[in-house]
Amino acid sequence: MTGIEVGLLAIVLLLVAIYIGMHIGIALILTALVGVGLLRDPWVAMRMASAAANDSIREYLFGVVPLFVLMGLLVSVSGIGRDIFDVFEWLFRRVRGGLGVSTIGANAVFSAITGISIASASVFAKVAVPEMIRHGYTPMYATGAVAGSSVLGMLIPPSLLMIIYGVLAEESIGRMFLAGVIPGIVLALAFCLATIAMARFTPDFMFVRNHQKLVHSDETWLSATAKSLPIGGLILLVLGGLYGGLFTPTEAGAVGALGALVIALGRRRLDLPKFWQVLVETGHVSVSVLFLIIAASFYSRMLAMTGLPGGLTLMLQEWELGPYGFLFAYVLITLALGCIIDSVSIMLIMLPIALPIVRAFEMDLIWFGVITVVAIEVGLITPPFGISVYTVRSALGKTAAVNIRQIFIGCIPFILCMLVLIALLIVFPNWSTWLARL
Repeated sequence: MTGIEVGLLAIVLLLVAIYIGMHIGIALILTALVGVGLLRDPWVAMRMASAAANDSIREYLFGVVPLFVLMGLLVSVSGIGRDIFDVFEWLFRRVRGGLGVSTIGANAVFSAITGISIASASVFAKVAVPEMIRHGYTPMYATGAVAGSSVLGMLIPPSLLMIIYGVLAEESIGRMFLAGVIPGIVLALAFCLATIAMARFTPDFMFVRNHQKLVHSDETWLSATAKSLPIGGLILLVLGGLYGGLFTPTEAGAVGALGALVIALGRRRLDLPKFWQVLVETGHVSVSVLFLIIAASFYSRMLAMTGLPGGLTLMLQEWELGPYGFLFAYVLITLALGCIIDSVSIMLIMLPIALPIVRAFEMDLIWFGVITVVAIEVGLITPPFGISVYTVRSALGKTAAVNIRQIFIGCIPFILCMLVLIALLIVFPNWSTWLARL
């Protein structure tokens, strides 16, 4: 078999393995072993697997993964999410659809210190959904708003997907974080504008008929300021220190984890058993991510040996698709994969093939990374996989008067906003990355 044939066979085997339910990391490693074994011999394949495991995560940089995960989990148990929502509820109490805007705003702020969409979906499903339903919002919109705006956690830094992309593309994680700021803010504003527009033009989608009323809140400027200080201080500490050049990404993660620990202890939300549970969960998440990075590194080395990425680049050049034709096909494939597999898996499957093509077209890898993250985010709220949707439904418990289908319908406006953002990123690339170039 030629190298190109082995590369194509490896992709088919990988997709089949995932389809039958094999763990993505195991599927990547086994596929790479088969590919290298066919190209060379099994002994070389085993040596390459060992080298990939040794080389992939031995750098100091990889400490950023468990540190930011730990910070996000400590923030989740500290109860800050409730305070953020209370403040935004008070700020937008006189706006029709204000609770929806409050949910989106609170999710955006919460995302700035967690980096994990599932954490946002879980927290605000318990905090925001009951409050919105009590004030006359339909369960469909209330749950859709929580699930839809939870995707901001993967775009607004610090973002776990940004970290993984930076590692795979060998780009600065700090620059990736900077590049996510403006698109993240734009997407949050688009969600808010869409909510206000729906409240005005399609009220039956958002509100139970004859039930909508302005939200009353006992919050004051003093209490709102007091509730904002911990979260504002943590954001300033982590992102201010990172963007101000005081910390490396790894150091920012360590400082942020310490700050989140202090907040959780100060609010008396953390005892020894709960802290141990947070540490164990941090270990589970971090090890799974790092294992996937090792597997993806081995898989990408195997593909490089086959010559498939180079062959695809030449083929695209012969077809004269150009950079935009490639981007259109890439986004479509990514959106399709988002319907059946998780975010990290999409990145690990697509990037070893796409990155050589991106470099051949001389595209900006930071800009391409932002497009990749947004396109992958859509998969968090599209059926049938939609992990954020299932997280919201699970967090609400068995008594919730809403089913999975209704939550997916409630997410449609947010999916449309994300598709518009992808188009804007492709057509106007400079506005999304100028911060990263400062």
